[in-house]
Amino acid sequence: MINPQWLRTFSVLAELRHFTKTADRLGLTQAAVSQHLRHLESEFGALFVRKGRQLDITPAGQALLDYALEMEQASNRLTLRLTETDAEHGEIRIITPGSIGLLIYPMLLEWQIQHPDLSVRHRFAPDAEVLEAVLNNQYELGILTFKPDDPRIMATPFAEETLELVAPADHKLCTWADLMDLGFIDHPDGQAMATRLFSRRFPGNAGIRSVPVKGYCNQVGLLLEPVARGLGFTVLPCYARQAFSRQDEIAVMDCGVSVVDQLWLIHRAEWPLSCRAEVTADYLRTQVGRAYQSCIQASE
Repeated sequence: MINPQWLRTFSVLAELRHFTKTADRLGLTQAAVSQHLRHLESEFGALFVRKGRQLDITPAGQALLDYALEMEQASNRLTLRLTETDAEHGEIRIITPGSIGLLIYPMLLEWQIQHPDLSVRHRFAPDAEVLEAVLNNQYELGILTFKPDDPRIMATPFAEETLELVAPADHKLCTWADLMDLGFIDHPDGQAMATRLFSRRFPGNAGIRSVPVKGYCNQVGLLLEPVARGLGFTVLPCYARQAFSRQDEIAVMDCGVSVVDQLWLIHRAEWPLSCRAEVTADYLRTQVGRAYQSCIQASE
């Protein structure tokens, strides 16, 4: 049997490709990391090819990494089976896109305070990674912005999320010319979201690609910083706007129409949710429902 500590060291090294960073994450010395790798390579052969400071994984290394992932998944399944009937003990594993994640993570922490024997493991990820992580049993729960058609996935309606046009607090965006004058703060989904909203609010306009781009940010938690500083407007889901701490520095513009997305809670269809996951999902649905009403009221 492979020493689990050596396997853990190898897995982190395969992720980070850096001995010092691996040692720091694991709380080990760099010498210990090197020793663990030597033990494994004495049994399985070269696991990495060293090119200066760069580490490239070998076919043997990839095979060992696949094995490590299988062991982690088996451990997660065992933990789930042993604790699935207990609503107040064990790990809550949930993966979500950024906007809804910003909203629910504080809710999860509050839930954990109420139930201190629970452990929360939350990860931000785009839709494709959310789906893959749930399919691979890395996370028991996931939230998607679309309903998947994979028969291995059970999807149920979770919440609604409205797209919002957000501007600096001292700006009023009433016309297409106003948008052109202020400029757009873009993000990975910005063009698509703005197109969906503006096709209804400003039919016949030249399109978001004609608006000057005044900035770009790929971190949803920081996206409203340039907006609050008067550098441009953006279009994003209401939960991302609601999570911004300085609400007095931004304003939601009345677009006259609503573009509302349905969010879906997903899990593997082959087996039921653990009791703790089911109870937590119900708690989140209630809390998110209240937050959505607050979003609607703020935009009215």
